[in-house]
Amino acid sequence: MVRIQRRKLLASCLCITATIFLLVTLQVMVELGKFERKEFKSSSLQDGHTKMEEAPTHLNSFLKKEELTFHRKRKWELDSYPIMLWWSPLTGETGRLGQCGADACFFTINRTYLRHHMTKAFLFYGTDFNIDSLPLPRKAHHDWALFHEESPKNNYKLFHKPVITLFNYTATFSRHSHLPLTTQYLESIEVLKSLRYLVPLQSKNKLRKRLAPLVYVQSDCDPPSDRDSYVRELMAYIEVDSYGECLRNKDLPQQLKNPASMDADGFYRIIAQYKFILAFENAVCDDYITEKFWRPLKLGVVPVYYGSPSITDWLPSNKSAILVSEFSHPRELATYIRRLDSDDGLYEAYVEWKVKGEISNQRLLTALRERKWGVQDISQDNYIDAFECMVCTKVWDNIRLQEKGLPPKRWEAEDTHLSCPKPTVFAFSPLRALPLSSLREMWISSFEQSKKEAQALSLLVFGKPGILQLSMTMKYIRTWK
Repeated sequence: MVRIQRRKLLASCLCITATIFLLVTLQVMVELGKFERKEFKSSSLQDGHTKMEEAPTHLNSFLKKEELTFHRKRKWELDSYPIMLWWSPLTGETGRLGQCGADACFFTINRTYLRHHMTKAFLFYGTDFNIDSLPLPRKAHHDWALFHEESPKNNYKLFHKPVITLFNYTATFSRHSHLPLTTQYLESIEVLKSLRYLVPLQSKNKLRKRLAPLVYVQSDCDPPSDRDSYVRELMAYIEVDSYGECLRNKDLPQQLKNPASMDADGFYRIIAQYKFILAFENAVCDDYITEKFWRPLKLGVVPVYYGSPSITDWLPSNKSAILVSEFSHPRELATYIRRLDSDDGLYEAYVEWKVKGEISNQRLLTALRERKWGVQDISQDNYIDAFECMVCTKVWDNIRLQEKGLPPKRWEAEDTHLSCPKPTVFAFSPLRALPLSSLREMWISSFEQSKKEAQALSLLVFGKPGILQLSMTMKYIRTWK
């Protein structure tokens, strides 16, 4: 009787499995049909990039390089160039013939080119990468390229091996990426050396009568790094002037309250008055380093840094920042900062590199010298242009190999191209430990859920119906045992 019941249950599971797979396949087909019929409309910004609801502000600071505009090219002319199809409407360009050195490619967001025989690569912007809308089934000759400069909170699925390894080419904040964007928030060595905003130490000592030694400016509260919990604990041991929405105890002038003003001269002048700034990233990932770190170095303020575990590889000098990871508790960090605050000689050791204009980190100097794009520099390509050209060049390299009768070279991403550990929370003592907020809880569960989604996506892209059904059936059988 038990065996008969199990057979019936197995048959039922197989039917359910087949139905689920059919529904998923139909959903994908429907989505693709919608995309082929849909006319994309974009509101292009001055820099030629499309404004999206959650697009990072630093994407909007570029001016497009001079380009070859593609106007009503005949079919035979289009057939002469490989097509690079932006699956995310990041650039807003319905058609552009872009020159990349000696090579040229046709770049477009028009998804009607999905099945064009010259479509060679699909370009994805990570924040928009969605399991519900992908160019499936994936053809063997189609390359996938990922541009993602953001932290995991924007799309956790990308930070798991089954998803990041779907891509042939990557441009991410990781130094291991095909096009590393680690220094994406740093304009140049010159801005680090600049003394424009540097406030002399004697003046800072006088300002200490009305200013705290530390400043904190954040309006994105309770991110995956749990930075607000640390700062809240730190405030019990040392005075912190906190602007922004998170733990605010001090107000900025009305004209500077907009987050877009954080690169304004007036904001810089206020922050430059402080001796130390809490520079805490929203996620803890190797090489994920944002303006929170570079901005105080440009202003002559010592960053108290929490974020990338590999930050020591990018410091301008060995003594240019205070690393939170070197202190076992906020209480110890507060004691150390008070010591520097009261001893000019000890403090000056952290700004000596700035005053003398001496940057000793050869890795940093080399990275800025050799990167193939610029930041806020119209004389150079921006990093989106560089990403497009990287893919275009790789595609042309393979076209030339095939013309010679040689097999194409396969480029593949590795899990190091986007790597972040599971989010954690701070809990310093029973007296001060706070219950998890809904956001703090969300990041941990989101990370776990994204692992399952990553595995499912890998099966969807690479799996065949029979294999998928067998895999799911074996899973049922194992659970019975």
